[in-house]
Amino acid sequence: MSTATIEVQFPGGKRVDARVGDFLIRTDQSVKGGGEASAPEPFDLFLASLATCAGIFALGFCQSRDLPTGGLGLRMVCERDDARRMIRLVRFQLDLPQGFPEKYRAGIVRAMELCAVKRHMNEAPEFAFELSP
Repeated sequence: MSTATIEVQFPGGKRVDARVGDFLIRTDQSVKGGGEASAPEPFDLFLASLATCAGIFALGFCQSRDLPTGGLGLRMVCERDDARRMIRLVRFQLDLPQGFPEKYRAGIVRAMELCAVKRHMNEAPEFAFELSP
């Protein structure tokens, strides 16, 4: 079994930053949430990870087949259940390049379905919280 570690820092206010390898990912809360809106909120980064993960699979599908990627675009639309304050549907809308071959349409969707973030949502890990001193 392997492990991955992300170090979290609290630089002040409602900001919470994460060190991922050599990268620092900054987050903040909205002004309404008591923050300064200086960076995306953590949940927005979660949603962005889902969208960009699907996007890299779509891009990789095209690149591995030498298909053009000019005009390739992806939007992720989330429908919320306001009563539960949860997302009930995530819809990926992929804009294909002009002249994209018909025979690859189903395949690019299957590729996006392989997104590791989505797979982890479907097969959620266990969560454990540990305190020191």
